[in-house]
Amino acid sequence: MLSGGQQQQLAIGRALLTEPKLLILDEPTEGIQPNIIDQIGEAIKLLRKESITILLVEQYLEFCKELADNFAILDRGSVVAQGPVAELTDQVVKQHLTV
Repeated sequence: MLSGGQQQQLAIGRALLTEPKLLILDEPTEGIQPNIIDQIGEAIKLLRKESITILLVEQYLEFCKELADNFAILDRGSVVAQGPVAELTDQVVKQHLTV
C-alpha cells in the first residue's frame, strides 16, 4: 500500500503522462510530510518552466505564495479577491482567510 505522499506523487505523474496543457492540483500538500511537500513544490517549479498552466487549490498559504503568479480567493463560490501574488498582503489574508 502506498503512503499519502506516494499516492499524491503517483497521481501527479500519471496526469503528466497525458501531456496536459492544464494541470489542476487540489490540495497536493494535504496529509503530506514536509520533505515530500518540498519535492512537490520543486516539481511544480519545474513544470512552470514548461508550457503547462497549473491551477493550484491549496490551504497552505506559504506554499502557494512561493509558487504562484496570481491568486484568487473564493467565498461560497464567488471570487472575493484576486490579483498578482505580490498583492496577497497580510491585510488581504486577514480580511478573507482568517477563521
